[in-house]
Amino acid sequence: MEEFSQEDWGNHSQELHCYQTGEQELDEMPTTKRTLKIKQESSEDTQKRDVMQNIMQILESVQLKWELFQSWTDFSRLHLSNKLAIFGIGYNTRWKEDIRYHYAEISSQVPLGKRLREYFNSEKPEGRVIMTRVQKMNWKNVYYKFLEITISEARCLELHMEIDWIPIAHSKPTGGNMVQYLLPGGIPKSPGLYAIGYEECHEKLPSPLAEHRAPDPSNETPGELEVPSPQASLRVDVESARIIYCYLGIAEVRTLQQCLFLHFQANTKTFSKDWVGINAFLSQNCVVEPGVSPKSIYIKFVEVERDFLSAGSLVECLEKAIGYPLKFNN
Repeated sequence: MEEFSQEDWGNHSQELHCYQTGEQELDEMPTTKRTLKIKQESSEDTQKRDVMQNIMQILESVQLKWELFQSWTDFSRLHLSNKLAIFGIGYNTRWKEDIRYHYAEISSQVPLGKRLREYFNSEKPEGRVIMTRVQKMNWKNVYYKFLEITISEARCLELHMEIDWIPIAHSKPTGGNMVQYLLPGGIPKSPGLYAIGYEECHEKLPSPLAEHRAPDPSNETPGELEVPSPQASLRVDVESARIIYCYLGIAEVRTLQQCLFLHFQANTKTFSKDWVGINAFLSQNCVVEPGVSPKSIYIKFVEVERDFLSAGSLVECLEKAIGYPLKFNN
């Protein structure tokens, strides 16, 4: 790390006044506005932290090795390329050799080399933070790792992390026990990626005896049904709202609108017990028993230029991001 202080970072000892601006603004605000601003920033910070945590999990899942940053020549090859990538910045200390993450990002708009240079340039806000921590001996060394991705894979990750799920409505039962899906308007007539998911429900409720039985710690054994605490009830409610990805579709030959129509409209009219995969799942979900509601189905989609859709390993990319296999993709 000597080159940081001697050449690149040595002449940049200016104070970081920019980090004091927010505090000064808060002091001048009325209490109500200040509270709202803090809550808003807290929510945004939480969302950013969740996204970064997801990106770090992706990087760890593909088992990349950390590279020690030593000089600007490390990036000479990367800077000349137009590669997109998922990258992470890490560090260790004189007291602990284990490398920890400082930052992780999907560089889907700016080439990897250019983005990394910003994190090691002391004239940029990102680089100034790293420079300061190295100079003050908070950190010993700085590292980086990256995974090259295609444009289509970048859009696939955008689909997962930035696009909200859209619920699919059902019609009232027709013909006895059949319901039909009601697709929303506004589905693009263009190529792209789309995902189908369903709401995971946990219907396991304690029996009446369990509800009135006081727990006996001495008789507790692993796996026994226990009276749920308020925390447990809250956890079940949160989990029941979880949407599970089950299919990733690539609208390359057909448009997004055509592909989703074939999944949700045509199959209910030509249902066959011999069907398998996502169409069978969606069709069987339309056959409901008395008093039983069909599963809640959701979709999300993102437009992608047709020329980019054939590149990359899109299903594996999404599976790494979500942490489990897609049930209906081969």
